[in-house]
Amino acid sequence: MSENFDVKLDGKSYLPDPSVKESSWIQDYETAYNDFLKDPEGHWANIAEELDWFRKWDRVKEWEHPYAKWFTNAKTNITYNCLDRHIFNGKRNKVAIIWVGDDGKEEVITYRQLYREVMRFANGLKSLGVVKGDRVCIYMPLVPEQIIAMLACARIGAVHSVVFGGFGSNALHSRIKDAQAKIVVTADAAIRRGKRLDLKTLVDKAVVNASCVEKIVVLRRMSPPMELFSEIEVDFNEILDKEDKECEPEVMDSEDPLFILYTSGTTGPAKGIVHTCGGYMVGTYYTSKYMLDLKESDVMWCTADPGWITGHSYIVYGPLSVGATILITEATPDYPNPGIWWSMIEEFDVTVFYTAPTAIRMFMRQGEEWPQKYNLDCLRILGSVGEPLNPEAFEWYYRVIGKGKCPILDTWWQTETGMHMITTAVGEPMKPGFAGRPVPGIIADVVDENGQPVPPGTGGLLVIKEPWPSMMRTVYGNDERYRQYWSTIGNYYTAGDLAVKDEDGYIMILGRSDDVLIVAGHNIGSAEVESALVSHEAVAEAAVIGKPDPLKGDSIKAFIILRVGYKASDKLKLDLVYHVRMNLGPIAIPSEIEFVESLPKTRSGKIMRRVLKARELGKDPGDLSTLEE
Repeated sequence: MSENFDVKLDGKSYLPDPSVKESSWIQDYETAYNDFLKDPEGHWANIAEELDWFRKWDRVKEWEHPYAKWFTNAKTNITYNCLDRHIFNGKRNKVAIIWVGDDGKEEVITYRQLYREVMRFANGLKSLGVVKGDRVCIYMPLVPEQIIAMLACARIGAVHSVVFGGFGSNALHSRIKDAQAKIVVTADAAIRRGKRLDLKTLVDKAVVNASCVEKIVVLRRMSPPMELFSEIEVDFNEILDKEDKECEPEVMDSEDPLFILYTSGTTGPAKGIVHTCGGYMVGTYYTSKYMLDLKESDVMWCTADPGWITGHSYIVYGPLSVGATILITEATPDYPNPGIWWSMIEEFDVTVFYTAPTAIRMFMRQGEEWPQKYNLDCLRILGSVGEPLNPEAFEWYYRVIGKGKCPILDTWWQTETGMHMITTAVGEPMKPGFAGRPVPGIIADVVDENGQPVPPGTGGLLVIKEPWPSMMRTVYGNDERYRQYWSTIGNYYTAGDLAVKDEDGYIMILGRSDDVLIVAGHNIGSAEVESALVSHEAVAEAAVIGKPDPLKGDSIKAFIILRVGYKASDKLKLDLVYHVRMNLGPIAIPSEIEFVESLPKTRSGKIMRRVLKARELGKDPGDLSTLEE
């Protein structure tokens, strides 16, 4: 980014019903944030005191740029906080997990049952030779056994590396090799839209030339059960059945690694982000309780997969540490019909619903009649994650799903941050298009290339100015890559996102800094043009790219998915051009518009604009391992 740029800000805001704030954990954002600023380490110490530790810390934080240690010399185990303490505090028979299969089959697991299954599988891993510090790759569909495997690793101090079950064999192979995984835990198949998707065959290919792998543990779901090869393969349930149900939690240092999670950038190989036991536990517990306002009585449904950081933090570790009930499902949002998710919210009394803008826009495209068939009054909190929630999707989510009464938390964070960093605290005024303000405990700002804060309404780079407990500690095997995060702009953590701040300190995320279009010397965020297009009644989704132009630098090409009931036409193209002109001005007008049926997306729902650009320019799109299709 060569210069700052001005952004048109809409001052619209919504204030939730006052009763929402009365019952929330954070009664007043300004007070909470100012209390943090007065005593930053005291803020985090108070949160950590709510959790159980085998040994308390000597110091809350040690910071030698760019390396942090949190809760130094403290001893804990995250599974003790997710399981044991609930067992001992009278919640042993409370429901921990509700699972719904693609075919509607249901399974309910209490905290007592989960506790025992985790200990049995942890002993099973021990019997296979897994010890503290070993890496275990988990490549599974979204079934309870996936969560059991994660917690079992954490129980004995093994470092889990969860790989999303939609990745192909090459992506799986590279992650197994990079982490030097000793064990791979998988299933014979996933079920998606009524069809069997074979996972075991992909694992067989992925472990070729991966000599680090000693055993493959297979959850056999299909009938008849597939044959296993005794030399290397073992049955998931046979391990459970023969192992003792007592397994003391490994005493882990706060700074011991908990997991590696691979995240793909726009270029280069996937990065293995390393998170640690103590700080990550505190960060995910804190944001689950105080940002999502999670209570023990809540049923939370985060629609992500544990293969992503959202699933790690807000399906598994955060909600279970709070003691809530989680809903997980293999069901896709439009199979067997676009009402399936809403029917599950009604059926299971979901109170906290956390999903992606991509899903929300898909539902917008299907029409309001589907959610209106179901009683969604149980919903209390609505969340959004994965990419900026554009104002039109916010309005629809707030009005149609939340019935104008549910606070919406548009959360900005990353695999690298481990927890929510920017959002709107429950009960505070919500501004469509703005993620919100920094979470108490986080110091974020929008700056220029020299690290100087830019004025309100001026675009710049989003930075985090001070360390936080759940920050990644390194990139596995590539510490230089880690240091780059903290050295691009001064001593700040640079997220790689463009943003703008308003007069009230609310931050709008404009998109990745590498998604900036430079048109006739003006910097335009791709997300801003996309948001303008999506605000047209005919548009369900939009992606824009810059194409080299000898006069302008970049010309803008837009790819448009239309809502149901609208047809592509030259007249509609002209309407959309005019619409963008009226919203953003003539500089942001697309030179080309192409109507498409789908857009290339990662499995977490982010549009892969570089794929569109590569196709358009006839170039190699690079690593496609994260592509949905």
